[in-house]
Amino acid sequence: MIRELFAKNKVKYATIPKKEHKNDVPEGIMTKCPGCKKNMFTKEIETNNWVCPQCDHHYPLNAKQRVASLLEEEGQQSFDMDLQTTNPLGFPGYTEKILSDQKKTGLNEAVWTGTGTLEGQKVVLAVMDSTFRMGSMGSVVGEKITRAIEFATSNRLPFLIFTASGGARMQEGVLSLMQMAKTSVALNRHRAEGLLYVSVMTHPTTGGVSASFASLGDVNLAEPKALIGFAGRRVIEQTVREKLPEDFQTAEFLLEKGQLDAVVHRHDMKQTLATLVQLHTKEASQW
Repeated sequence: MIRELFAKNKVKYATIPKKEHKNDVPEGIMTKCPGCKKNMFTKEIETNNWVCPQCDHHYPLNAKQRVASLLEEEGQQSFDMDLQTTNPLGFPGYTEKILSDQKKTGLNEAVWTGTGTLEGQKVVLAVMDSTFRMGSMGSVVGEKITRAIEFATSNRLPFLIFTASGGARMQEGVLSLMQMAKTSVALNRHRAEGLLYVSVMTHPTTGGVSASFASLGDVNLAEPKALIGFAGRRVIEQTVREKLPEDFQTAEFLLEKGQLDAVVHRHDMKQTLATLVQLHTKEASQW
């Protein structure tokens, strides 16, 4: 009504610019915990090794973070960073997605493998990275893990792995499933030499990875509340036609049923692994 009056009398009026609402908190400063739903300073969680100080929720770690939390920086050596994934089935967009994840993570594939020192003891380590194709297992992932196991066997070293995976990579079909057998055979040779293999399952460890090398450790550990299983919960419920327990496929459930040896808090993980390696090395030297 006012505008019409102004227009009739040819009166100019000023338009009031819309007020821009600026976010007072810069992006990334605060993080909402998916466990307790509380907002906290991201730095507070980071300095706590990415564990929520309120509810102990364990945030996923990428390969770089995990390696830094375990191995001494001096003497670290990564393996097979030159191996490149191909597109054997000509899957549309697969190559582009691999290149994108390589740029994002700084890895050549969904697993970091290498050697280094853990509390003064030399070990071979593999760390799967869920930020790279959800840690899925393709040909290069299987090859890198197998080569790392073979290096550990040849040099008579303990082999440690942290798993985090959605399972076999469908874009590589049966070639990805073959990695289950290949890695398992390599582990059997490592075991035949009386060497230690410790598997640490983190959230999530599923599919072909959980059904092969992740479950074959001389000692099987897991982080708290990690999802561990082969098929999905709904698939199993529809198959058996029963309602499963709420904690089904969690690390604590598997520990209760005997599939795990221990559920280890992240704050205790380095010392636990170092103790296992030390005990085994001491016993092996007495044989």
